[in-house]
Amino acid sequence: MLNPKTLSVTVAGKEITFETGKIARQANGAVVVRSGETTVFCSACRAKEASKDLDFLPLRVDYQEKFSSAGKTLGGFIKREGRPSEKEILTCRLIDRPLRPMFEDGYFTETQILSYVWSYDGENQPDTLAICAASAALTISDIPLIEPVAAVKVGFLNDQFVINPTTEEMEASSLDLILAGTKESILMIEGFCDFFTEEQVLEAIYKGHKAIREICLALAKWREEIGQPKKRDLLDPLKPEVLKAVEDIVLAGIETALKIPAKEARNESLASIKENMLKQIFPEGEEAQFNKRDVLLAYKKISSKAMRKQVLETGSRVDGRSLEQIRQIEVETDLLPRSHGSALFTRGETQAVAVCTLGSENMAQRYESLDKDSTRQFYLQYSFPPFSVGEVGRVGGAGRREIGHGKLAERALTAILPTHEDFPYVIRLESNITESNGSSSMASVCGGCLAMMNAGVPIKKPISGIAMGLILEKDKYSILSDILGLEDALGDMDFKITGDEEGITAFQMDIKVSGITPEIMKAALLQAKGGRRHILGEMLKACPKTNDQLSKYAPKIASLQIPASKIGMVIGPGGKQIKAIIEETGCEMNINDAGVVSIASQDQDMIDLALSIVTGIVAEAELGKTYHGRVVSIMPFGAFIEILPGKEGLCHISELDHARVNEVTDVIQQGDKFDVQVIRVDENSGKISLSRKALLPKPEGFEERPPRERRPARDDAPRRPRRDDSPRQPRRDDAPRSMGILPPPPLS
Repeated sequence: MLNPKTLSVTVAGKEITFETGKIARQANGAVVVRSGETTVFCSACRAKEASKDLDFLPLRVDYQEKFSSAGKTLGGFIKREGRPSEKEILTCRLIDRPLRPMFEDGYFTETQILSYVWSYDGENQPDTLAICAASAALTISDIPLIEPVAAVKVGFLNDQFVINPTTEEMEASSLDLILAGTKESILMIEGFCDFFTEEQVLEAIYKGHKAIREICLALAKWREEIGQPKKRDLLDPLKPEVLKAVEDIVLAGIETALKIPAKEARNESLASIKENMLKQIFPEGEEAQFNKRDVLLAYKKISSKAMRKQVLETGSRVDGRSLEQIRQIEVETDLLPRSHGSALFTRGETQAVAVCTLGSENMAQRYESLDKDSTRQFYLQYSFPPFSVGEVGRVGGAGRREIGHGKLAERALTAILPTHEDFPYVIRLESNITESNGSSSMASVCGGCLAMMNAGVPIKKPISGIAMGLILEKDKYSILSDILGLEDALGDMDFKITGDEEGITAFQMDIKVSGITPEIMKAALLQAKGGRRHILGEMLKACPKTNDQLSKYAPKIASLQIPASKIGMVIGPGGKQIKAIIEETGCEMNINDAGVVSIASQDQDMIDLALSIVTGIVAEAELGKTYHGRVVSIMPFGAFIEILPGKEGLCHISELDHARVNEVTDVIQQGDKFDVQVIRVDENSGKISLSRKALLPKPEGFEERPPRERRPARDDAPRRPRRDDSPRQPRRDDAPRSMGILPPPPLS
């Protein structure tokens, strides 16, 4: 028998409802979350037994937006949802990142979270609801989650921060921030803004966390009321004796290896220490005393402890830098001769080859979502091949990490793009990571900015990006600028920030521990500001300003605004008119619903020709204006002359010449081209009257015959009877009725 349990929380005046016990009752935890008419379902399931071999948590998160939730279906041939979209992958990452560090220590059981959007009202966004739903499903299940997690979105409208703004409000918002955390601390931040100050960013985070706290407290109370007991017999925490045995073998060697500045040499030394440890603990032919997984976990824990101790006690990092020091930066632009714009950005042992390609509307990225089907005029594609870290690996489609890093860099650079009216190009950026040792996404921001400048894109201002780290031990902490991959893996925070000298365009933070205070976050933001300025200064030394001219290999694009009511005239019936223009000029042409005509070609003359044709199609004939026309047809009473594409006027025989013209063909022939003047435009019918003689010099002695004056009709003059006024003779009934068809001839 169904026995649903519900929980309601009011956040910023909007009610969020959680329900369980009605749907998917065989899952370890299943919750339906509603806000308005948006409904998100989430299940949480675990394997029956814990894994004895894995030294990490095998957590799988999948999120899917059912198009039926918005009364839609997919536009392609296959109507069933399948491969996840970019937005779905990004939402999977948003769910995963705050939840992963909240599982209890020693939990290595395979766990799966499945989330589906079942109803979407177009106002309440489902991504933050999905994070709350996943947390609620884990909270009431027997899966050992430490405490509930919640998420909200923050916007900025009319100089005020708005919690969980609607879709329409988000379109006008200058801030798009999603943050997740517990009742005490923030765990994940992902935000994009229009050059906000550090103080504005902090204020947005504080306001968002207040709303998160309300949801977390309600979920914690709900767990006490209906939650299952946590199955802690699945936990397999690291045993102290294993940690002590491994520490005795490797600690001294690790402390020495962590002082080697070069990544490759340091990794070789650490690998040798690890191999020697395994040989000592697992001698050949003898029974193993410890589980291999526990030994590897102990090795990682000791490595982290040694690195953290070195930073906190000496202020020196594994590559010899001070806490605020940025690695050496090298920049080269115009790297690839045939690309429209390119740059090589190297920061220490992290390197990105960025390429900018410019194109017409046909190059835009098409996408489908619950809100709309549209195109992107700017997009960045990030690739991370295995050779960038000196490894052998699979090469194929972009993974979740690549999509996430690429979208972060793309959204960071969106704030500096020119308007489409000022620069009517579609912009595609590629970031090819050729070396990696920390923060390749920020190298993508720097390289992408330089590639656009090299391509001649008139960006608003250049920006840079930096990744910050944190080592926190009780009340002692150190903030690290421009972190290495090792510092990211063994540290407590990964905080990425992009912007210029004064403002921020994007920020992303993942925190692995609680206890990060507002003071620590503020210190990290201010230290990052100095790092951004330094990196930007190095970039501008190599590329002081945007190129004045586009590459000779880039297409030339012109745009023209026409009245929306005349779009059909340019397209023509069945696209006949626009196809004819494309065939004649060889240009690419696109027209949007607002009436913006975009024309692209390598040949400027052909662009000018296409523009003149379109201008002529939508233009109106002006009284008294002279046009260069072409005779399209000749009649006994005059000639029809095309003065604009698709627009013809009549030049009466009397308007061909000053002298009397007996036959039209005595003066002009079909196909002739000459100037004519518009002498009349009928306001009702739009018919155009033209004159050739008005532009011809008058013959010597020629006198214009004055127009004949018409005598006004007298009211008392007898009126001539019209033919229709004569009386009609009555028709004989036996007279044949005429049907307009001749009768057939009689048969012989």
